Amino acid sequence: MNRLEVTEKIIANKVANDLKWADIAKKVGLSKEWVTAACLGQMTLTADQADIVGDFFDLTSQERQWLQVVPYKGSLPTSVPTDPLIYRFYELVSVYGTTFKELVHEEFGDGIMSAIDFKMDMTREADPNGDRVKIVMSGKFLPYKTY
Repeated sequence: MNRLEVTEKIIANKVANDLKWADIAKKVGLSKEWVTAACLGQMTLTADQADIVGDFFDLTSQERQWLQVVPYKGSLPTSVPTDPLIYRFYELVSVYGTTFKELVHEEFGDGIMSAIDFKMDMTREADPNGDRVKIVMSGKFLPYKTY
């Protein structure tokens, strides 16, 4: 048994039972974005959170323990993603990455946006030309220190 097998079981149960990430997140008490990442093996759940998730997906006690192990983060199997939706994010960074970097540095100075002190919200935005995906990401600015 390993974390990947638990993730695969979660996805299989989600499909088989027509579950929604937002419903699971509501029971856990956290955002659908964070809970989805946790269920997909990218975040660590507490024992209480693992029990809630475990009840949704009919996980054994051993499988629930895997949800509490700090994961090896980074879920993409290749350096350039091949999945079309994920590739578009790669494309966004390829095209706009230098723009993001320039504007962040102009506004904040030399540093980075944290992926640890971070939050994200994904919503559907109605548009007469076709609905749009709206993703808002917010990370704490961490300046580089001099020493």
